[in-house]
Amino acid sequence: MMTVRIRAYRPEDREAVRRVCADTGFLGQPIDPVFEDRELFADYLTGYYTRVEPTSLLVCELDGAVKGYLMGCRRPLLKQAYQAFANVAVAAKAVYRCYARPYNESSRTFLRWVLRNAWREIPAAPRNTPHFHINVLPEAKSVASTRALIQAFLTFLHERGHRSVCGQMVTFATRRTEALFSRYGFRVVDQVEVTKYRALYPGRVLLSTVVKDLSGGPALRPAGD
Repeated sequence: MMTVRIRAYRPEDREAVRRVCADTGFLGQPIDPVFEDRELFADYLTGYYTRVEPTSLLVCELDGAVKGYLMGCRRPLLKQAYQAFANVAVAAKAVYRCYARPYNESSRTFLRWVLRNAWREIPAAPRNTPHFHINVLPEAKSVASTRALIQAFLTFLHERGHRSVCGQMVTFATRRTEALFSRYGFRVVDQVEVTKYRALYPGRVLLSTVVKDLSGGPALRPAGD
């Protein structure tokens, strides 16, 4: 029987976390068909969490191997400041590599979307509120493992005096529906379509901001429990 364990992130987990990020970057599947530069993709999405706030990062182990993560942030204003500078560095690398490699057409299309549309396709979120982002590889993904990751982070926040939390989740027809969020006490406060998937996925893909009130406690109980 496979054993799943949720634990705090350790520095030696960095490469595994980056690998999971790239292996789930395209609607839960590897990012490679969309963007070939896995290193740059992981730099952009994981840099703050592993470098600045690793104490808010949890990993999901399957039989001793890291197969998922929850990247959390308790200091969103610091995250915004960090990202402003990090984005410049990532953009400079992307421009250089466009000519040095060069990138294939799908990667160039992705970069054009980032420049023209990415900043427009971010739903509203409450200011100065802790947030989290979660990804788990298919072999470790289950209701139990996902719930355990989120519950551990909610407990972590509540013990440190936080009274609300938000997340921005990619949602589509068969993944992370609004009904699922509401079942566990989250409410959807805004949604925006992510247009980069239009040529790759037949349905609409949304980025949804979800919020949960922690003032009554961190319990993640389905309705009716």
